[in-house]
Amino acid sequence: MSRNHTIHLWIPELFSSKGGIQVFSGFFLQAIHNIYPHSKIGVVLKNDLENLVRQNRDRLGDTSNIQIYCTGKTPSFLKTLVFSLKLISLAIAQKPDLVIMTHLNFAPIAWFLKNILGTKYIAIAHGVEAWDIQSSILKKSLHGADRIFAVSEFTRDRLCQEQGLSPAKIEILHNTFDADAWKIAPKPQHLLTKYGLRAEQKIILTVSRLVASEQYKGYDRLLEALPMIRQHIPDVHYVIVGKGSDRDRIEKIIQQNNLQDYVTLVGFVPDEDLCDYYNLCDLFAMPSKREGFGIVYLEAFACGKPTLGGCLDGAVDALCHGALGVLINPDDPQEISEAIIKILKKENDNQLIYQPNLLRQKAISTFGFEKFQQTIANYLSKILN
Repeated sequence: MSRNHTIHLWIPELFSSKGGIQVFSGFFLQAIHNIYPHSKIGVVLKNDLENLVRQNRDRLGDTSNIQIYCTGKTPSFLKTLVFSLKLISLAIAQKPDLVIMTHLNFAPIAWFLKNILGTKYIAIAHGVEAWDIQSSILKKSLHGADRIFAVSEFTRDRLCQEQGLSPAKIEILHNTFDADAWKIAPKPQHLLTKYGLRAEQKIILTVSRLVASEQYKGYDRLLEALPMIRQHIPDVHYVIVGKGSDRDRIEKIIQQNNLQDYVTLVGFVPDEDLCDYYNLCDLFAMPSKREGFGIVYLEAFACGKPTLGGCLDGAVDALCHGALGVLINPDDPQEISEAIIKILKKENDNQLIYQPNLLRQKAISTFGFEKFQQTIANYLSKILN
């Protein structure tokens, strides 16, 4: 932090969609701004439109030292080319001390700039975009990076295994969340009424997009486990929040197993209403097996909810190796059902999951924004100095 720097951030989008990478990118930009308030920060957005950025700029706080560039107006068939040229031209003109990209696919441009300008760069790896990389130029650009930030040990280990990267090149930067956006509250009466549920009824919740490419989230397995759970907790109810093209298939599974009275497919829920759904449940469960991390686990913790995740992916990091929640084999419906029954009957050995306020505080101290920002500051001080 000994002098001012010029830092470029390359981001897919901040406002035009609301996926995990977009949320992460917003937090990352805020952290960089806080760490280097007097440095020049150039942000290049691939998909956002300029008017959308103007409308939302106040959400970023004081951005006097931040210059934002957009290529969202470009026709889709030209967008990657125009975006790449924008990255190169800005780097040549401004000669940044460091380029950081929040999506791996931008790394080849940074590798090119490093070869001609010596520009240092960091690539951030989240989850599925880092699996099974086939592009030879992307592989070379990952090896050429000064550092890679991985959101979990699972993501780091897969990159090392599949791409032959040295673990010394990869730093762990866990996801974060806005603790103020989530709170502990009683089950909302308006949702109980809306879905015909009772406050004393045991409710399981999953929040996930319902698309074929994300079936690994595990909602299938929970549906498979539900009849076994009902043998012990007959009136248990499973609520799934999320929309997508996989809904029709899920509805067929529900009908085939006569679960219509025990499952509610809510569909899309706006961010500002999600907290009520977390507070509706007695257990948040997402037995995934290819999740890079899983911000939804942190949101559940912040609402003080017992949480179940798979033991084969980034959920291990999010649940702190089982210290904050319950890890199970996501391929074993029997294990899933037995774990859920114990949790809902308050028979799980991990008593922390039944102490909402303490669970929330531990999640904030481990994954809150201050911890996230300090971790970034520590990593960047080594690279920029």
